[in-house]
Amino acid sequence: MAKKILIVDDAAFMRMMIKDILTKNGYDVVAEAADGAQAIEKYKEHRPDLVTMDITMPEVDGICALKEIKKIDPDAKVIMCSAMGQQAMVIDAIQAGAKDFIVKPFQADRVIEAIQKTLG
Repeated sequence: MAKKILIVDDAAFMRMMIKDILTKNGYDVVAEAADGAQAIEKYKEHRPDLVTMDITMPEVDGICALKEIKKIDPDAKVIMCSAMGQQAMVIDAIQAGAKDFIVKPFQADRVIEAIQKTLG
């Protein structure tokens, strides 16, 4: 069965890019969210196998959403997405429980590698 993935990014075109990479590689994108608050709700609703989470978003940022998702499900697998130059935030995210991070602009092979490694 295809692994279920939730994509979280405030930029619709970024969600579209990741979704394209994932569906071409046999993953099932069960939901998308445009901010951290939506991400938490969609996580509760769909219980995906993995979440790709943008760090910088309006309302609730990716690190806050990550912490909330980890409270709901300590075993949640979350991969953070960040632009270059956000190293401090990436460290915060890893400390908060993120499994990996991918840098924008996305390289398809790096995205798939991170997901395969995280899902085991």
